[in-house]
Amino acid sequence: FRTKWSSVSAVLCVTSSTECSCGRNHFTCAVSAFGECTCIPAQWQCDGDNDCGDHSDEDGCMLPTCSPLDFHCDNGKCIRRSWVCDGDNDCEDDSDEQDCPPRECEEDEFSCQNGYCIRSLWHCDGDNDCGDNSDEQCDMRKCSEKEFRCSDGSCIAEHWFCDGDTDCKDGSDEENCPSDVPAATCSLEEFQCAYGRCILDIYHCDGDDDCGDWSDESDCSSHQPCRSGEFMCNSGLCINAGWRCDGDFDCDDQSDERNCTTSMCTADQFRCKSGRCVRLSWRCDGEDDCSDNSDEENCENTGTPQCAPDQFLCENGRCIGQRKLCNGANDCGDGSDESPHQNCRPRTGEENCNINNGGCAQKCQMVRGMVQCTCHTGYRLLEDGRSCQDVNECAEEGYCSQGCTNSEGGFQCWCEQGYELRPDKRSCKALGPEPVLLFANRIDIRQVLPHRSEYTLLLNNLENAIALDFHHSKELVFWSDVTLDRIMRANLNGSNVEEVVSTGLESPGGLAIDWIHDKLYWTDSGTSRIEVANLDGTHRKVLLWQNLEKPRAIALHPMEGTIYWTDWGNTPRIEYSNMDGSNRRIIADTHLFWPNGLTIDYAGHRMYWVDAKHHVIERADLDGRNRKAVISQGLPHPFAITVFEDSLYWTDWHTKSINSANKFTGKNQEIIRNKLHFPMDIHTLHPQRQPAGRNHCGADNGGCTHLCLPSSKDYTCACPTGFRKTSSHACAQSLDKFLLFARRMDIRRISFDTDDLSDDVIPLADVRSAVALDWDSKDDYVYWTDVSTDSISRAKWDGSSQEVVVDTSLESPAGLAIDWVTSKLYWTDAGTDRIEVSNTDGTMRTVLIWENLDRPRDIVVDPVGGFMYWTDWGASPKIERAGMDASNRLVIISSNLTWPNGLAIDYESQRLYWADAGMKTIEYASLDGSSRKVLIRSNLPHPFGLALYGERIYWTDWQAKSIQSADRRTGQARETLQDNLENLMDIHVFHRHRPPVHTACEVSNGGCSHLCLLAPLPKGYSCTCPTGINLQSDGKTCSPGMTSFLIFARRTDIRMVSLDIPYFADVVVSVNVTMKNTIAVGVDPQEGKVYWSDSTLRKISRAALDGSQYEDIITTGTNNNLGWPNGLAVDKAGSQLLWADAHTEVRFCSSTLLIRIEAADLNGANRRTLLSPVQHPYGLTLLDSYIYWTDWQTRSIHRADKDTGANVVLVRANLPGLMDIQAVDRARPLGFNKCGVRNGGCSHLCLPHPTGFSCACPTGIQLKRDEQTCDSSPETYLLFSSRASIRRISLDTSDHTDVHIPVPELNNVISLDYDSVDGKIYYTDVFLDVIRRSDLNGSNMETVIGQGLKTTDGLAVDWVARNLYWTDTGHNTIEVARLDGSSRKVLINNSLDEPRAIAVFPKKGYLFWTDWGHIAKIERANLDGSERKILINTDLGWPNGLTLDYDTRRIYWVDAHLDRIESCDLNGKLRQVLVSQVPHPFAVTQQDRWIYWTDWQTKSVQRVDKYSGRNKETVLANVEGLMDIIVVSPQRQTGTNACGVNNGGCTHLCFARASDFICVCPDEPDGRPCSTVPGVVPPGPETTSVSERSQTLPGRVTTSTTKPLTSLEDGTVTDCTRCNMQVPSVCHHPNILLPGEGLHVSYIIGGLLSILFILLLIAALIIYRHNKSKFTDPGLGNLTYSNPSYRTSTQEVKIETIPKPAMYNQLCYKKEAGPDHGYTKEKIKIVEGICLLSSDDSEWDDLKQIRSSRGGILRDHVCMKTDTVSIQASSGSLDDTETEQLLQEEQSECSSVNTAAATPERRGSLPDTGWKHQRKPSTESEV
Repeated sequence: FRTKWSSVSAVLCVTSSTECSCGRNHFTCAVSAFGECTCIPAQWQCDGDNDCGDHSDEDGCMLPTCSPLDFHCDNGKCIRRSWVCDGDNDCEDDSDEQDCPPRECEEDEFSCQNGYCIRSLWHCDGDNDCGDNSDEQCDMRKCSEKEFRCSDGSCIAEHWFCDGDTDCKDGSDEENCPSDVPAATCSLEEFQCAYGRCILDIYHCDGDDDCGDWSDESDCSSHQPCRSGEFMCNSGLCINAGWRCDGDFDCDDQSDERNCTTSMCTADQFRCKSGRCVRLSWRCDGEDDCSDNSDEENCENTGTPQCAPDQFLCENGRCIGQRKLCNGANDCGDGSDESPHQNCRPRTGEENCNINNGGCAQKCQMVRGMVQCTCHTGYRLLEDGRSCQDVNECAEEGYCSQGCTNSEGGFQCWCEQGYELRPDKRSCKALGPEPVLLFANRIDIRQVLPHRSEYTLLLNNLENAIALDFHHSKELVFWSDVTLDRIMRANLNGSNVEEVVSTGLESPGGLAIDWIHDKLYWTDSGTSRIEVANLDGTHRKVLLWQNLEKPRAIALHPMEGTIYWTDWGNTPRIEYSNMDGSNRRIIADTHLFWPNGLTIDYAGHRMYWVDAKHHVIERADLDGRNRKAVISQGLPHPFAITVFEDSLYWTDWHTKSINSANKFTGKNQEIIRNKLHFPMDIHTLHPQRQPAGRNHCGADNGGCTHLCLPSSKDYTCACPTGFRKTSSHACAQSLDKFLLFARRMDIRRISFDTDDLSDDVIPLADVRSAVALDWDSKDDYVYWTDVSTDSISRAKWDGSSQEVVVDTSLESPAGLAIDWVTSKLYWTDAGTDRIEVSNTDGTMRTVLIWENLDRPRDIVVDPVGGFMYWTDWGASPKIERAGMDASNRLVIISSNLTWPNGLAIDYESQRLYWADAGMKTIEYASLDGSSRKVLIRSNLPHPFGLALYGERIYWTDWQAKSIQSADRRTGQARETLQDNLENLMDIHVFHRHRPPVHTACEVSNGGCSHLCLLAPLPKGYSCTCPTGINLQSDGKTCSPGMTSFLIFARRTDIRMVSLDIPYFADVVVSVNVTMKNTIAVGVDPQEGKVYWSDSTLRKISRAALDGSQYEDIITTGTNNNLGWPNGLAVDKAGSQLLWADAHTEVRFCSSTLLIRIEAADLNGANRRTLLSPVQHPYGLTLLDSYIYWTDWQTRSIHRADKDTGANVVLVRANLPGLMDIQAVDRARPLGFNKCGVRNGGCSHLCLPHPTGFSCACPTGIQLKRDEQTCDSSPETYLLFSSRASIRRISLDTSDHTDVHIPVPELNNVISLDYDSVDGKIYYTDVFLDVIRRSDLNGSNMETVIGQGLKTTDGLAVDWVARNLYWTDTGHNTIEVARLDGSSRKVLINNSLDEPRAIAVFPKKGYLFWTDWGHIAKIERANLDGSERKILINTDLGWPNGLTLDYDTRRIYWVDAHLDRIESCDLNGKLRQVLVSQVPHPFAVTQQDRWIYWTDWQTKSVQRVDKYSGRNKETVLANVEGLMDIIVVSPQRQTGTNACGVNNGGCTHLCFARASDFICVCPDEPDGRPCSTVPGVVPPGPETTSVSERSQTLPGRVTTSTTKPLTSLEDGTVTDCTRCNMQVPSVCHHPNILLPGEGLHVSYIIGGLLSILFILLLIAALIIYRHNKSKFTDPGLGNLTYSNPSYRTSTQEVKIETIPKPAMYNQLCYKKEAGPDHGYTKEKIKIVEGICLLSSDDSEWDDLKQIRSSRGGILRDHVCMKTDTVSIQASSGSLDDTETEQLLQEEQSECSSVNTAAATPERRGSLPDTGWKHQRKPSTESEV
């Protein structure tokens, strides 16, 4: 028997390898998860029995066991034949669905390749619905223009490409990135990772790999060590100290398991063989907690081992196949599978399947000569080996996705509402859109499609987003931020971000949305609470607070009215309760350590959670039963989990990934996304994750006034925290009494109206370090001091109406008390050592006590007795008392005190209580200090705040971190109201039962003009005045203001220090205006006004000394350049000048910083040092016998004797931002005003001097000869624009100071021009896309053109014809209109590509413009756009500005790409480079002998001599955003033409041309009849009145029979009847006679003009001949810009240095050169100072290749510098005859030719202006 067993028994062994080898006659089963190997006899393989327990012995077997009625699957399984080709995978290997005839799908179905039919909507939805993935063989979707396509076809945001983050799943977005990508520059609040990414600095050395490469966790030894109870890993990560040496690698560097001893486990732990520590209670519990099974070894057999469901358990513990039971063989080895142990039927040996079916109930087969019974599919064999029983498929988990109904021999799967059964008839698919995984990533919230891995950003720039949830129907997403301690929400499209909960949060790690009842639930492990509120954060309530330690994840089941949460405190557990907090129960508290994520499968009625310490994902029923581990391997640190359909999705901190697996088996694990920043919470965004359900509260909120919270069957009306219920459905509207306490960063209350005593944060803003508190129930105000902001604030008890009461001259306000009777606010200041008082709104502030105080702390007032009490814990700790008006001051306690902190008055027993943190006691005494007793002396580590209410005394304790109470008389019955509260400060009890008190101040304020303060009887009260003001002799009235005082600027405010009172206290001048950088201050003592300048706001303002009558004096053109010496003061009495010098002086060869205050006589003599050294003096002033100065470094105001510098006194300290200071004595008589009578007779400024006075004019205007009056404006001046301003610079004076022209509403002014006739400025604003005009004083601003513009670059006024021309770069057009904007017409709209500057020459009838498009050029046309001609189109880069010299008839332009200024004549000939190496010129103009231009790089206006290009000067520097510039001069806009009189007789537009003029109609009719015949108005549709006709027609109209005339400039006109009417609405009229003129006049004018032209030509030839060239160093580089982007600041222009080729190399040729010289035939001559060359291109190209040295012999020969292309352009513009004449005029033997390289490459693109929405691509840096 033993031998037989040895040959057939199953053998179990454990191997360390993954391969097992059994004996020769044995079959090796699959290796188990724990490395176990099982060997079974070979004959047991393929016998239809599960002998291995995992079916591995039956896999792949072909068993001929199926009956004729069944179908035999390829895997050996038998199924009913009726199931073949029914579309269901019944064989589980799809063999029953192979070779089936194609099934006809419906019209709305998709036909799978395997024959299945699915919904058409499921095609290409990312889900494998067919089962063979044939429905997902789809083309990759197209990425948008703002997306980057990954190699796998997914799309990501374009800006994620090469950003250092792997956003594509395959990492293709970080491949082939340029190596020169600039490293990210991180801000001060950020840490820069090794690869350049920026993270918040708070993440540096926090133990988390936020950078992704651990660079933020390296070198963390200097960071703050871990807290108590934690262990610091070598990387800086802090972990639980109990995890040290527990066998688990909890540190990222595994340092927690190094250098461990065997004694690390505690008494309640068991040590595994691996060294890991597990709980002792887990020993021998049937689960392998050690992972090596050592906790289950040597255990008594306390339970039955588990075999597979289709196996038999032998008595010896072995498992055999069910079919081997009662087969006559001892398969168990102990006979327990046969008789007599089993009730086996005796075998006769004559059994045969042909006889009575072998006794089998269903199927019979012969195996080794013996009958073996089997069952049909859907049945199982019973223990008798004959009978069959129906198999309940529904009992097998996961057989159906959701619902399952069992039937005899079969089953049927079904789905919940909102789902549909897939073609496999077992799994369910959710109806609706494609699911999206929504997850928090700390710094952002992202979305990923689980089936496609497509990745999108929802919200970014977050601080530390942890938990999140969504509300699908409202399209909202909610998240918690544990850095900001906020709960936020936004729309699901990322818009409308807002705070929901902003107070009282410490670590909100869990968040859940009730989408049915619209409630927000959250957990807070810092406060150990679960709270609920409406979706907007209102009606917030603490739901659960007892027996909570570290609540983490939270999930809701609104349909059932239940809430589930995890708690990973000292007793980890999972609990649930109703959503109203009732029926709380623990559903799991074993085998939990760190339960993190939690989710509910609403369709499957189960819950899933992750345990980060046990590295497991588990599931259970909603009541906690049927708990099972789903995944127990490959989970380093799971954090959050969600479920959808049949899949689980979870985030893992360690792998930085999102993973998925099957929710039933844990198989099919897949990484959805990895290489994430820091994945936190995760949810599936889909409507089926928030299914519809019954609203327990109904439509009317259940009738509740506040919160309606659902429960399992009904609902409960609940009140916000602290509010009591007044009925079953209603809550109180306010709190009657509550405990009020400060906790530094917030102020909280504990309501005494309810029993829960939960603390609730009052929603206040910007509470940084609250210390002292008090309250006044009369107005429901709570007051508090903040020692971080040095302020006193107040708000209603509910947080509304918050305001700052006092925020100046405070240093450490530590005590606060409210006189609720007279509404006064008292406070102590330990920094200034003062006690002050004011009204409760902060007005009428005054200092009460300033002497003999040493760090006063708490203060209380007794309005009943008229006393105030305060503690002082300086060098001599004491408790003092004084009247509330500071009278009768007395020390009442001075012994046995160390740190006397809180004070409280018991009015009933007339006692004073105090807490002493040094003595660790709470004591009391009578109000006069007698009868002192200790109330509590034990367990008081550090008491701070103290309060009395009723029979109890309450106090806060810093060290115990608690609020406690006791009986106020005995100190017994101590209770702890709240514990575990950090930073506890003051405490009070707010109530509404203060007794009324009647005082003398009630009636007419006691007769006081200002403050009425209570005092002890018999006095009762006294009057006092605000700080710095004296009380008059009547004892009730205050003086109107300060008489003698210091006034000083402190950047953001102006303050005064009274010198009338015995102490120094600064008072803010309460001007109702924001100051940014007030640096200078002055006072007019006679008017009582203060003046100040603000260098940031760039204005000078003034106000009355009380802050009223504020007004701005100067708002434009100020340039406050305050330098050293800093302070200046005049001592009139002592006749000396004093100044402060903050300068470094070197003496005796030793660098010593000697900063001093000096004095001298008014003429500078007798200079001497008064004080040295001083720290950093800035402002200086003098009054009486003292000097006062401000000091930047000490942040103080000092005083010293003005004669000796002795007796230095600190006036005021702790005043950052100190600037100027002035001393004022309004009682001192003023001196004589020399300009006092009629302003000295001056029309503008009267300026006194020692001997009298003189008159002066505003900037740029000259004084007339009478030396008293001024002109109204300069005669000649520059007018320029700088984006948001238009300014002028007078050329009449030499100071060149700019003056703002106050034109309103300037946004982005580009182009300018001026009309000298009407005195109007015309300008374009490309921000508004308008053309406007205004007067020179900025008035009468009006829009001329307000529609149809798209970036107007250039503007020109035709002052003769009264027309306005402009270029439109957006539309690529040149347009014209009348000066008032009427008669608008497009002149040129073809062959334009970026037209820029424009200029007109009305006298000649010419129009000029630049075009810096693809082919840059300068063009000319007539003023009507005809006879268009390209003047210059070679060697141009970006021709920007353009101007005309009407005197010399030349064109000047600036080139911002070639960086030079050039000129040519009106025909484009005689081209000349005037100035080269100009950094970035933009606009240009001309006046007299100067060329003026604006420059973007130098931010300046410059000028140069127009003849020589020399004498370069900077007119104005340091001007941001410089744009256009023009000259306004009487000599500038001169000349006339035929359009100058009566508009040429034209009804609309009149255009002068070179030899004639024309009348033109506008593009759009304006309702007035238009005629192209001068002087003729066609009849309109209606009768025109006589007055209208008289305005339209000229004085005399010529007829068509008038004899034709020819000369335009002589005033002649042309007959229109002879015109060729080729252009609609345009007619040429060269011969129209103007009224009142004859032929003789025109001939005379023509002759004179001809003579003048000849004379000018001769003068120009002489000037050019004597010009000398300037040669440019070829080694110099050239700064090149991208051309204009007027939409942005010029500061953003990117400069790149592009070296220019060697230019202007000088070549010298002699005319008599020998025949070997290849260039003797070239006609190179100097003509008019311009080098000309014949147009033989081949020889010219040869010439360009020559590179001679700079040392060519020049001797007396001079040649103007040009480049080769310039020469070609010049010569090319002349015909052969002109060229020959020019060559004959000059017979120089040697010419110096400046050769240059070819036109610089334009990089194939145009510069981008940034104006247009669509632009051509540009390789220039975009501006």
